[in-house]
Amino acid sequence: MHTAQKDTRPVLVAGGGIGGLAAALALVREGYRVKVIEQSAQISEIGAGIQLSPNAFAACDALGVGANLRAKAVYTEEMVMFDAMDARRVAGISLGEGFRGRFGNPYAVIHRADIHGALLEGVNAATQDIEFLTSTRIVRVDQTAEGVLLTDAKGGQHEGQAVIACDGVRSAVRQQYVADNIRVSGHVVFRAVIDTEDFPAALRRTAPCIWVGPNCHLVHYPLKDGDKYNLAVTFHSDKAEAWGVMDGDAAEVLRYFAATCEQLQQILRIPKSWKRWSTADRDPIETWVFGRAALLGDAAHPMVQYLAQGACTACEDAVTLGRALRHADGDWGEALALYERSRVARMARVVLSAREMGRIYHAKGVERLVRNDLWKGRTQAQFYDALEWLYGWNADNCLATA
Repeated sequence: MHTAQKDTRPVLVAGGGIGGLAAALALVREGYRVKVIEQSAQISEIGAGIQLSPNAFAACDALGVGANLRAKAVYTEEMVMFDAMDARRVAGISLGEGFRGRFGNPYAVIHRADIHGALLEGVNAATQDIEFLTSTRIVRVDQTAEGVLLTDAKGGQHEGQAVIACDGVRSAVRQQYVADNIRVSGHVVFRAVIDTEDFPAALRRTAPCIWVGPNCHLVHYPLKDGDKYNLAVTFHSDKAEAWGVMDGDAAEVLRYFAATCEQLQQILRIPKSWKRWSTADRDPIETWVFGRAALLGDAAHPMVQYLAQGACTACEDAVTLGRALRHADGDWGEALALYERSRVARMARVVLSAREMGRIYHAKGVERLVRNDLWKGRTQAQFYDALEWLYGWNADNCLATA
């Protein structure tokens, strides 16, 4: 921990989601006071299951919450891809000893609220250094050479050394400094959590399973010590979409998956309620830092879900920010420049790769045949080689590109 900070003003963190809590933890571990400003009435997380790859565990270990996270996670044996039309197994990646030996960490699945809860417990353990302000929406950043002044929607003002914008896909800080538009993908995700006893026994696997089809796919995996299953169903909408979340209609899912195999039809008939997400990302940008304002997580690199890296890379951002401040001995200009250089190219690759993976999952016609032959004969070591750029990240190498 770096404790030689002379400026006693807090670092302001806009947003209390996974990225915001991770940033707060990283800053406290470097000796800073932090003020987390959240627009919701409470610090909480919505959503269903998410996947945790080795880079996420490496980040959470560096933040001091790895053990807590491991206690909440469900560990998986493999990742498996099936063709949604004929149920044929297309590919599988073993997540056992060889995988853990290669990347130094496991692959697991977890409820989104549990990773948020693990981070929140870590934050609560440092209550003397972290202040929370809820029901407060930031609308403007003003800066001097020595700090920032945030104005909220009620006219309140908040002074700090710097601001770390973790305020999501529609970040107000990004809007002020970049003013780019979100890219509504047209891809819709329906999510549900169901009891394991209702899930077909023949399809129960301790593994993230993906069923890929023309303009659609389904992912399922166990949660909560195996007593729940998470379902995430994605399709290309045939109407104009606006980014957002609402209740979903089961009939809509069944309509888009009408041509898929009986195994999928069986799964899709189970949920009694769905949540419907219309997804969006943004084109990657080269600049994340504006004076003493820096973007982090979805504010910096919102992405579509096809690589399951949104929460994982937000935690990476937080660790990298903390390490950059340590390296620069608290010099904000040097630290934020180092943070930016260390993250921009990597995250542009993740955002663009996620888009391309969506195309591969949703291949149709002859492209579907190419997709199904793509990994034939590939060894597990070759799969791991292809994943090294993504899963090989850790706190010790996070500044290497700088």
